[in-house]
Amino acid sequence: MTGTEETRLVILRGNSASGKSSVAGGLRDSFGRGLALVAQDNLRRVVLRERDRRGAANIGLIDMTARYALDAGYHVVVEGILYADHYGDMLLRLRTDHRGPTHAYYLDVPFEQTLTRHATKPIAREFGESQLRDWYRELDLLPDGVETVIEADSSLASTVDRIMRETGLATLPAMEH
Repeated sequence: MTGTEETRLVILRGNSASGKSSVAGGLRDSFGRGLALVAQDNLRRVVLRERDRRGAANIGLIDMTARYALDAGYHVVVEGILYADHYGDMLLRLRTDHRGPTHAYYLDVPFEQTLTRHATKPIAREFGESQLRDWYRELDLLPDGVETVIEADSSLASTVDRIMRETGLATLPAMEH
């Protein structure tokens, strides 16, 4: 088991350029200290510099990092593309083992809008439309209907407010240290 009955675990998934990192940052800004961001891109691309594939080391690192933060009393947002067939088993174990409330969200953004959003990002020069098309998976949902799908027309502020309310983070105090 991991975390406490009070810790919140939020899983935030979606395709590249769907707004996951912006939503995660908005959640942290709204909550304050005590909300850990476990970002797939940071652990996979920056820390390990590894490709996204089944059985890759970053899957265990994401799991361990989330558990460590939960056990330390932090609320945790795990965010990333997190393909269901690569990360689904780990996310299921993490959800099952978490003692507190767990909420999962999938940001559903059509491919054409993904291209538009991607073009505004600094990383846009590193890869283009063909790679985005290869990575794009329409509604790559986790099994058992555990995710709330948030449509592309939900603004960043509305999405952050909704998740803050639905997870109970809006009513919890930030850490003081």
